[in-house]
Amino acid sequence: MTLVGRTRARGVETLSLDATANRNALSAALVGELADALTDCAKDTDVRAVVLTHTGNTFCAGADLRDPPHPDALVGLLRQIVELPRPVVARVTGHVRAGGLGLLGACDIALASSEATFAFTEVRIGVAPAVISLTLLSRTDPRALARYYLTGERLDAAEAARIGLLTAAGDAADDIDDVLAPVLDGLRRAAPQALAETKQLLTARVLEAFDRDATDLTALSARLFSSAQAREGMTAFLERRDPAWVL
Repeated sequence: MTLVGRTRARGVETLSLDATANRNALSAALVGELADALTDCAKDTDVRAVVLTHTGNTFCAGADLRDPPHPDALVGLLRQIVELPRPVVARVTGHVRAGGLGLLGACDIALASSEATFAFTEVRIGVAPAVISLTLLSRTDPRALARYYLTGERLDAAEAARIGLLTAAGDAADDIDDVLAPVLDGLRRAAPQALAETKQLLTARVLEAFDRDATDLTALSARLFSSAQAREGMTAFLERRDPAWVL
């Protein structure tokens, strides 16, 4: 079964997360398939830009708790998006949670419809947004990020755009593709070499975070996911009940 759909139009490769049965959660299989598709895009000189989108009403629900990817694999995927010599544009029309927000942070441009919602839910299952911080800390308002990291509150697309999690959000009257169209038109008009070099300028600070912090954050993620509180949090999530620590 294919977990990542692929189409192309005028030099833009669209990769669509298509594991709707588990809300496009980041399983080991999905991470691997998306990484393979990005590798193909990097090699193909006919690809001017990549759009990362989804089927169903959820862009990505975060890590698949039944089949999670190894933290090293998730780090590798996020870095691959950041380093890809093509701009990557996220197109979101549904919900994004936890690890899915790391994907948005890795993209060069992130656009969402007004129906999209976002939440860093890690603290509610006993872990921390560790690995995804590699793409988010340097691109998102730190005071706002502190609130949403620590509380797990849900935020809408307008707030996500205000704090830098998104590049832009459509209003209720906008179709997401109306928001996307001028972006893709601009990328199609740009020289491939210029796009690659400009992307390197823009991602330098993000890649510094990978070089400096990836090992420590991967270890933190692994430690927390194996903890007793995480086991309780994940069990409670799967059983649709509050974990024991809720007051």
